[in-house]
Formats: sequence, structure tokens, C-alpha cells
Amino acid sequence: MDSRKLALRCRELADNKKAEDIVILDVREVSSVTDYFVIASGTSEPHLRAIVDEIIDKLREDHNLRPKAIDGTLQAAWIVLDYFDVIVHIMRADVRERYDLETLWGDAPRVKVRARKTARV
Repeated sequence: MDSRKLALRCRELADNKKAEDIVILDVREVSSVTDYFVIASGTSEPHLRAIVDEIIDKLREDHNLRPKAIDGTLQAAWIVLDYFDVIVHIMRADVRERYDLETLWGDAPRVKVRARKTARV
């Protein structure tokens, strides 16, 4: 799976667990470390755990992908999943606001995601 598709899949999995304010930053031109950042917020420790578990479990089950590293803790309210070409940041909103990764990496363009089609009733 290429890095863009992986980033989009991580976004989709986070959305499955109702993560808030999900953003994908394309950092290929501004970082030699990775291609994409996926940044998402959770509202509580259980919510953060659910988002993290969904991403880890589904990528392992569906694509046989495991993170190269996992950093942070639920108590610190910031967990980082390193999939080498994609780094996923899951954090509580107050922590996200404090560290403000979107501004720190402000030169990186945001990846636009197509809106899901909703069924008409």
C-alpha cells in the first residue's frame, strides 16, 4: 500500500471510532522523516484507546501492517503510531491545541478527502 493510501486508511479507521478534527498533512516536501502525518483528536482515555486500537487492529488484520513504533501514553493523552511513511498522532483536544502540530508543520499542505456519499431516503 502506498503512503497516501495508508494515510487515507488511517483517517478512515480513526473516523470509524468518531475521532474528531481529523487532518492529513502531506509533509513529503518539508520532512525527510515521513510522507504524511495523520492527526486526530479523542475526548477521553477510553476514546483515545478505541481509536488507537481500531487503527492498529484493522491495519494488522486487513493489510498485515504493524507500527514500527508506538510512543506516548493514554495518561499523557498523546499516542504516536509510526508506520514509517505515515505517522499517526492521536491526542486529546487540549494537548493538540497546546502542541499545535498543524501550525508547526504549516508549510505542509492538507490532503483533501472526498466526502462520503450518503444514502438518500
